[in-house]
Amino acid sequence: MSSLKVAKALNNNVIIGMHPEHDEVVVIGKGIGFNRKPGDLMPLDSVEKLFILKSHEEQEQYKRLLPELDEKLIEVIGEVLHLVQLQAKKPLNEHILIALTDHIAFSINRHKQGITIHNPFLYETREIYPQEYKMAEQAVALIKDKMDVDLGEDEIGFVALHIYSAMTNQHISEVRKDSRLIADMVQVVETTLDYRIPLQSLDYSRLLTHLRFAIERVRRGEIVQEIYRLDKLLNEEYPEMYMLAWKLTKIMEKRLRKPVYPAEVSYLTMHLQRLSQRKQGEQQTVIKPE
Repeated sequence: MSSLKVAKALNNNVIIGMHPEHDEVVVIGKGIGFNRKPGDLMPLDSVEKLFILKSHEEQEQYKRLLPELDEKLIEVIGEVLHLVQLQAKKPLNEHILIALTDHIAFSINRHKQGITIHNPFLYETREIYPQEYKMAEQAVALIKDKMDVDLGEDEIGFVALHIYSAMTNQHISEVRKDSRLIADMVQVVETTLDYRIPLQSLDYSRLLTHLRFAIERVRRGEIVQEIYRLDKLLNEEYPEMYMLAWKLTKIMEKRLRKPVYPAEVSYLTMHLQRLSQRKQGEQQTVIKPE
């Protein structure tokens, strides 16, 4: 049976261990570090919450972070990360151990001080990252159950972005920038059309999803094949929506600092035209003269 050798017990709930395949790892569990000494062996099948920190810098950063935290909080965060790992069904970026630990600890301290931070991208986050949002809901519910701290709905959105960051190996700062970019482009659309898109509508959901995947394609440098005849037809039939779509792609280029393939204009034009038609339909059914 494979074993993990204890390198150091950081506290009662966390140990640093030497794994037969991954070298140094972090193991979290209630009482797992109690009376553990360097050199002690632990059966691997007895370890549930194991996190790999390949980077020496990440290891040292985590070790510096732990003394500032309540041991119960460390245990709960371990449960949160274990829950995310099980549902993600894919390897998570190792930085989530530090990033989410630090974020949740800061959020709880802020909550105790009565400080609330509004999440301006909450609805967009829920629509764009539904899987990650669901995991974040469960994580915040677990914190409420174990710590008797209700972090609220705004915090669910922030945690969801951290989870998405770990699942896609995209730095949290980039994920936040993308969320802001999507919100800004939606605002440009609403201002240009002079139309407030209903948040619960299918059109709104489709637009957010399309913008998200367009940004991801641009970041990956994915080639989007241009259909010349379609592009020409859309430009002739819907010139205003075509120009708006072109404007949005230029915003993407500037903010992402990457080229956007012309075909994105055509696909965006079709989404925008649908919104324009919805607006016209609503205006016609508002109040009809008797």
